Amino acid sequence: MSPRIGFYHLQRSSLDQALPRLLERALQAGHRIVVMAGSAERVAYLDSLLWTWLPDSWLPHGRADEGDAALQPICLTYQDENPNAADVLMLTDGVVSEQVADFTRCFNLFDGNDPEALQKARTLWKDWQGRGWSLIYYQQGERGGWEEKARTKAPSEGEN
Repeated sequence: MSPRIGFYHLQRSSLDQALPRLLERALQAGHRIVVMAGSAERVAYLDSLLWTWLPDSWLPHGRADEGDAALQPICLTYQDENPNAADVLMLTDGVVSEQVADFTRCFNLFDGNDPEALQKARTLWKDWQGRGWSLIYYQQGERGGWEEKARTKAPSEGEN
């Protein structure tokens, strides 16, 4: 089965603002999530962010390098791994996973104000489209909400 992949083009808000909201929604939908970042330093930063992003909110999470990763509903890592048996993968910092097909859903979050990140996302879109995966491109609207701008279907999905 092909993963459902969303490309999230950040324009109105930063990753720091968008990631916690997307994680919150995924948790509410009953998913387990692994967040892949570009380095150990970025994992530490995201860990701190998730502890403090809203005073009245808490996102249960942990880091893959701190043990008990399998118990975490949200696991942060900089390696291409799935330590908490997640069904959702969130890619940040331009990282790419070789395990995308092992997840039911993948979020690729990229900074649309960074020309290099934008080009990387375009290249990845073409690569994953060539694999026949179902892709959806979301762009932030004027108010920061997500608007679907493009969609491809996996060959097995047919036309609806």
